[in-house]
Amino acid sequence: MSVASLRRAAKESVSGLPREFWWLWASTLVNRLGAFVATYMALYLTLERGYSASYAGLVAALHGLGGVVSALGAGVMADRLGRRPTLLIAQTSTALSVALLGFMEHPAAIAAVACLVGMTSNASRPAVQAMMADIVRPEDRLRAFSLNYWAINLGFAISAAAAGLIAEYSYLAGFVGEAALTLVCAVLVFVKLPESRPERSAAAAKGEPGISLGTVLRDGRFMGVVGLSFLISLIFMQGSVGLPVAMGLDGWSPSDYGLVIAANGVLIVALQIPVTRFIEHRDPQRLLVISALLAGYGFGLTAFAGSIGVYVLTVCVWTLAEIVNSPTQMGLVVRFSPVHGRGRYQGVYTMSWSAAALIAPLMAGYVIDRFGAEWLWGSCAVIGTVAALGYWLLMRGLPEAAPDPDRAPLPAPAPEAETSAVPATSETAPAAPAPAPAPAAAQGRPGTA
Repeated sequence: MSVASLRRAAKESVSGLPREFWWLWASTLVNRLGAFVATYMALYLTLERGYSASYAGLVAALHGLGGVVSALGAGVMADRLGRRPTLLIAQTSTALSVALLGFMEHPAAIAAVACLVGMTSNASRPAVQAMMADIVRPEDRLRAFSLNYWAINLGFAISAAAAGLIAEYSYLAGFVGEAALTLVCAVLVFVKLPESRPERSAAAAKGEPGISLGTVLRDGRFMGVVGLSFLISLIFMQGSVGLPVAMGLDGWSPSDYGLVIAANGVLIVALQIPVTRFIEHRDPQRLLVISALLAGYGFGLTAFAGSIGVYVLTVCVWTLAEIVNSPTQMGLVVRFSPVHGRGRYQGVYTMSWSAAALIAPLMAGYVIDRFGAEWLWGSCAVIGTVAALGYWLLMRGLPEAAPDPDRAPLPAPAPEAETSAVPATSETAPAAPAPAPAPAAAQGRPGTA
């Protein structure tokens, strides 16, 4: 491919997205540059503090429990209070709690504050995802989610290797550094991001029933997506909870783990955009099935790793699964979410990751301590197979996505306003009744990304 072709592809990948999206993207990048706790908590507890893998798993599970508790509440806040206030509260609270965690010494105090960190850090996710859906045109969302995921991993690729060196010098410096960068994100949100929550007219509000958490939980197909997301998350979480513990027990250092896991971020930075261009108009059912199998068997191959090179090879396999799964599944979630209930739907979806963050460490700690790491990697292969079958069954007969006609008002003219009106003939009828009879909900739910 020529340089001109590469330039043209890069320009097409980033063009047409609103300015507000790029400020949200920048805040994501800055936040991930300081991602120390989620990556190095297990090593901090087992190597620095001398606790067992089971205790490290318990603390990580409490971190996940905090996320489960906050996901639903944050989703409701994003719909009622607004995306921007929710982000400000969540990010400021995260900075304070992460800094506090670095100074905790008693096992019970570490566990309690880790739960608080999980609660505050997870609270921003429903608001970020809902805001992105608000401000980006439906036809651009897969690309936007991919670019946001690219920012997450660009920051992670840089921070993972750097944090490994920081951990060998001072774990406390890592906690304080993450707190500082999270505060920078809060300032960026406050200064640059306007509120994006869609507003309903008084007449529409009277004629449409509200969307509650019960509405979301009764949505069978959406909850199927949530359940499959939990299985996939259970696998991917092992990269930050099972893998560092297993490598530490085999004698590898924190910097060795940092080198291995940095391959995940580097590959996503290198491949996310070209792979997204390749899969953008392909069958989402097939993409999700393939990604589930790659995730399961990619981690399964870790049972045979005996060198840094083989560890990196296994990371390459399940990283490809991440690249395909994340934007495809996020697009599916947005299509299933009514416009005025996006916060709640995103909160329930985020809860699947939080629940996996609760279960995955317990699973990893118990299996490694009781049976050995090889059994953990074999379990990942089984879970990936089950998830692939689930995606195939869930998406059979799913109609094509209908364009989303309801866009959030922005303070400045947005380019997507010119394309928000869609001819009636282009809409696709829903496969099943939507939980709320609002026209926006009916059009926003039936399709796929």
